[in-house]
Amino acid sequence: MLGKVDFVIITGLSGAGKTQAMKVLEDLQFFCIDNLPPALLPRLVELHVQSQSARQYAIAIDIRVREYFSDLRRSLEWLERSGHSYKIIFLDCSDAVLVKRYSETRRLHPLTKSEGGTQSIFQSIAEERRLLADAREMADVVIDTSELRPMDLRVRINEIFAGAPLHESVFVDLFSFGYKYGAPIDADIVFDVRFIPNPFYVDELRSLTGQDAAVAEYVLQWPATQEFLEKFVDLICELLPNYAREGKGRLTVAIGCTGGQHRSVAIANELANRLEARRIKVRARHRELGWSVS
Repeated sequence: MLGKVDFVIITGLSGAGKTQAMKVLEDLQFFCIDNLPPALLPRLVELHVQSQSARQYAIAIDIRVREYFSDLRRSLEWLERSGHSYKIIFLDCSDAVLVKRYSETRRLHPLTKSEGGTQSIFQSIAEERRLLADAREMADVVIDTSELRPMDLRVRINEIFAGAPLHESVFVDLFSFGYKYGAPIDADIVFDVRFIPNPFYVDELRSLTGQDAAVAEYVLQWPATQEFLEKFVDLICELLPNYAREGKGRLTVAIGCTGGQHRSVAIANELANRLEARRIKVRARHRELGWSVS
């Protein structure tokens, strides 16, 4: 694990996986910028300082801006003097695999295009290796993606920057809703909790919501509720590694009751608390109440 850094520079051979790497860093809450000329790094740092935020940046720099590569070392030296931390990730790949990838996508190598199509793909790759030699030498981590699937690369980068198993980076988005206002179409999993006794029929609870302690206590007191909560949390914890292996960064779970005011709200909040206790990133929001709690 590289630890927390302000800036991550992603570079390497064209076709080695920079786009996939940037997607992973975006899921890890990095602010991602593609194809930034190195000479503009100081300007980006100025904006970062002015915003006074704790935001982390991921910047992809590749051979498309090769006329600026001479500025890379100088810009990074300036970045280090300014007191901001950075790491360079270089993505490498074998010539044979790169040729196969370009053949499958039917895309031209950037250097082939710049030379008017006069270079072979092998010549373009060799030239790119030469131009990127200094960047590879400066890299903190070199990842060879020759034998890596996109999912394997995701796991590797997650380990480097999150220092945790991939499934711990999956975000669980819980939201309550009312069936009378329509079932959600944007949920991966939908649970119907109308099997729980309805607080709506208790006079002193009718005007309250699941955010109120009295309603939550009523909903959570039933053995069926507790059994559901225990099994639900176990199920999600078992499923997350499988979702993560398939590249899913967010799991959206909808909890529904009749009106979306009492039972589903209380259950969503309790589930969020229990998942958080298991170190799962989670948020509870309530569609019919119009606001969310983290």
